[in-house]
Amino acid sequence: MYKVLLVDDERIILEGISRIINWEDLGTTLIGTARNGLEAYDFIQKQQPDIVICDIKMPGMNGLQLVELISSELPAIKFIILSGFNDFNYAKQAMEFGVKQYLLKPCNESSIADALNKVIGELDREAKKSQFLIETKSRLDQVQPYVKKQLLKEFISSKPDSNRGIQFYEGLLKVNFQDEYIRLLIFRIEGDYHYEHMFVIENLGEDLFSQSVLSTSIGEYVLFLVSDHEFANLQSKIEQLRDHFYDIYEMDMTVAISDVDCITQVRRLYLEALECLNHRFYLGEGSIITKSDIHQENKIAGYEYDGQSLCLFIKSGNLEKVESEITRFFNDLTQSRLSISLVRSYVMQIFLMMIQNADTSNLQEYMGKMSSLVEMDTIQQMKEFFVTTATEITQIHYDRHKSNHSAIIQKMIDLVKDNLGNADLSLKWVANKVFMNADYLGKLFKQETGKKFSNYVTEVRINKAIEQIQSMDDVKVFTIAETIGFGDNPQYFSQVFKKITGYSPSEYKKVN
Repeated sequence: MYKVLLVDDERIILEGISRIINWEDLGTTLIGTARNGLEAYDFIQKQQPDIVICDIKMPGMNGLQLVELISSELPAIKFIILSGFNDFNYAKQAMEFGVKQYLLKPCNESSIADALNKVIGELDREAKKSQFLIETKSRLDQVQPYVKKQLLKEFISSKPDSNRGIQFYEGLLKVNFQDEYIRLLIFRIEGDYHYEHMFVIENLGEDLFSQSVLSTSIGEYVLFLVSDHEFANLQSKIEQLRDHFYDIYEMDMTVAISDVDCITQVRRLYLEALECLNHRFYLGEGSIITKSDIHQENKIAGYEYDGQSLCLFIKSGNLEKVESEITRFFNDLTQSRLSISLVRSYVMQIFLMMIQNADTSNLQEYMGKMSSLVEMDTIQQMKEFFVTTATEITQIHYDRHKSNHSAIIQKMIDLVKDNLGNADLSLKWVANKVFMNADYLGKLFKQETGKKFSNYVTEVRINKAIEQIQSMDDVKVFTIAETIGFGDNPQYFSQVFKKITGYSPSEYKKVN
């Protein structure tokens, strides 16, 4: 039973929650109540409950202060926060201290029970995890016999030369190798690891795989020799092992699986599995790799890439095209299945071309990053690094183009303002003035302002007409039309004015 402390400065709430919750049915027992944070703190120090249901606003020491204090001193204690304040800041602060259950007052029996169940579930999982680690460390003191590990290493280092030798080991370990076909599995932990991690993988594997399994570690690899049954079942067990390991340490692993053969071919299966593992460079960390994954029938012959398109897209500030081009480049490299050293050479060559488009002030910084690129373990890591660098350089070019574009748009706006009465004012007329293509200029104007150029000119003209109407005692449509660029066509001006404002010029004067 998990022990619960209830804390609230309102007696009615304190007594109400105490009565309405069926504590025993939830697998808990209410061991006490407190009226403020200070009283609760003293109680927690003495009784150390598993769960604290606590109000936010209390005298002396509020709920958040209590959570902060206890989370540093007794981090295993779980909190459920009650608050009458629908304020995200309270929830945010509570979550920063590890609180996952935050209930707004008034809360009913169901919501409190649901929160308790979630906290209890979390405590159960932590207890199982803790128990697992305790058991694992206990087994660490009783490691499997050295001979079992040494046997697999011996099989790998030299081909078993006789059935008699194998029979000796079968008798010694009480296993039967000769009647079964086997596979070799290699597990590679991704990230920094130490002996405990490898020990746990071996123990998890011995629990999951068949009884005839042999396991050992060679360098950074954990190896299993397993009886071959249904491949889908084997793959499922491998995934279980990886998931369990990740739940404990939050570390991933890559797995290579050999083909099937007899025990006398263990060395060949080992070399085959190593070849599979080398393709982690192409397939990425955390993969399960078999021989079928490394077939090269789709290999691109004589692969070449000059990087010119990528550089052009970078200079134009087109990030979408840059990302697409990088994706194409790395996809082609992956399909090519060139030697890893040749792939690295290609990547470095294109990276050098790419950073030549950076500002001189940043070039040295990018040059310094090349060592990191060379040391990356997988082609996916290289691609992500490439995209990050290309995005930075492309953004600079985009901002530069945008600045130039903005200056052109401002020039267009000034021309409209200064030539509003010109009946020939049009996109083509403006394009001639700024010596640019009219279609391109129109697209640029729409991109920057969100408006078609012709609509913008009409809008400015009608706004100018409104100013003139408001200053006139008697509306002179012909005069206004001529002044704002409608020439000698006052009727067309009136039609446009009404379409935009809903009134004729004379009507607009009357209602305004």
